[in-house]
Amino acid sequence: MRKGAKVAIVGGVFTVMVGGAGYGAYNIVTAVTGNGGSSAAGPEAHRTGPPTADEVEETSRKFLAAWGKNDADGAAGFTNFAENAREALRGWHEDAHITHTALKAGKPSGARVPFSVNATVEFDGKKKTLSYDSSLTVVRGETTGRALVKWSPSVLHPDLREGDTLLTGESAAPPIEAVDRDGVVLTAKKYPSLGPVLDQLRSRYGDKAGGTPGVETYVQHANADGTETAKTLLTLTKGRPGKLHTTLSANAQAAAEGAVARYAKSSVVAVKASTGEVLAVANASEREFNAAFNGRVAPGSTLKILTAAALIDHGVTTETGPAPCPDSAVAMSQTFHNLKGMAPNEGATLANSFARSCNTAFIKYSDDLGAQNFADEATQRFGLGKDWKTGIVSFDGSVPAAGGPDAAAGMIGQGQVQMNPLNLASVTSTAITGSFHQPVLVAPGLDDRQVATAQGLPSATVSQLRRMMNLAATAPYGTATQVMAGLGPNIGAKTGSAEVDGQGRSNSWFTGYRGDVAASAMVLSGGHGGDAAGPIVAAVLRSAP
Repeated sequence: MRKGAKVAIVGGVFTVMVGGAGYGAYNIVTAVTGNGGSSAAGPEAHRTGPPTADEVEETSRKFLAAWGKNDADGAAGFTNFAENAREALRGWHEDAHITHTALKAGKPSGARVPFSVNATVEFDGKKKTLSYDSSLTVVRGETTGRALVKWSPSVLHPDLREGDTLLTGESAAPPIEAVDRDGVVLTAKKYPSLGPVLDQLRSRYGDKAGGTPGVETYVQHANADGTETAKTLLTLTKGRPGKLHTTLSANAQAAAEGAVARYAKSSVVAVKASTGEVLAVANASEREFNAAFNGRVAPGSTLKILTAAALIDHGVTTETGPAPCPDSAVAMSQTFHNLKGMAPNEGATLANSFARSCNTAFIKYSDDLGAQNFADEATQRFGLGKDWKTGIVSFDGSVPAAGGPDAAAGMIGQGQVQMNPLNLASVTSTAITGSFHQPVLVAPGLDDRQVATAQGLPSATVSQLRRMMNLAATAPYGTATQVMAGLGPNIGAKTGSAEVDGQGRSNSWFTGYRGDVAASAMVLSGGHGGDAAGPIVAAVLRSAP
């Protein structure tokens, strides 16, 4: 620990200034049982129920005072996971090189106490202030009854998660100047959704882009795929950025950012269908989680593109063949229905049932197709679940050979099926070109990574899918016709809504193409596909190259 640390904690009800020495003022015997430590003054009477306002004030004040004083042991003793807190708080000073910490507490809201942080970082003769807002929550210790700070790394900084490290030193990778396919510079300030994307690109390709590292305070995060990502919080010495060429289109990205801003919890991806190059990726909220690339959500009826392809490829029916649309269909004792108000049509063709998005028509063919054939179509022809290497962390979809009612539910994009807009944009691209091109953000040759491959579709299947998607986007009874109006003749689309247990409104899904561009969007709790996700896709398709 560093001597001479200062702390200024100011709130509505308390002000504390602590000098440099005398760390024993909050000498706490800590525990590792999730209940913090016990005060040196002796055990408290065991209490139950939520912490009182006085307890919230006292506990937060003591925790912040000890933290700001560089007393990691003392501060950890006021948390419910002292061992984890102690390690992080020691790293605050020893690894992040923070010498002075000023904390200003805000007005508590129940058990939550917001506070601001002004931390002085000193490294190699350079000194700067790191400023941000955070919060803590006071809980009741399960066995001791003490009021304790509920420990999470985000208490120290909102960007910290379990397993992350806060460091100051030479940056983990040189900075990059990311540019789009036409050389336009891409920044998180201009395109907010690209913030976490650019962080990952820098971590993976900074060394290959030709730049030199600077000195920074940064969060180092270990990804699930074994790679590490660094998020810069403060720059003490600037490095020289290297230029990194991406597949993105600045125009499409700007349209995507504007489109998702109109709908909460929305995400969209646009792809050049003939190559798999990602043109845009945007998320409306919680941007640190790239739901467009990493979401795992049932895609609803948009998956009928893949289901229709499987029915055609396995000889079950064809575009002009039968696909009756009754009011309901039963599979494994589970009854499935169509959207409210849809008129039954026992003489419907596959094209008609596709364009109207009739659930029962697809459910009734579940046994004829078979769960394994359905799963094989997804993997072998559409490339889903084949370990995509896009250039950043991504989920590549899952269409398992499910049993029971989930086999039938999968036919309409529910059950155990999981996808995101990236996966769906790829499915659409494969459907309209016949070839699977694994989506990429940077050229595979930059790091010699091996992209996934798949068989693709027969030309006859592609022709039928294109006509059915065009019908859904142009016919008077097509569910996507209103959304796709005015986009031109070379278009197609598919709507979807996915019901989620315990969720009042279904998730809205939409995928469409215009020329050589495919775009897909989801809006959690957005309702029908044309209600929310559809306008997002249409806006992106209008501006895409």
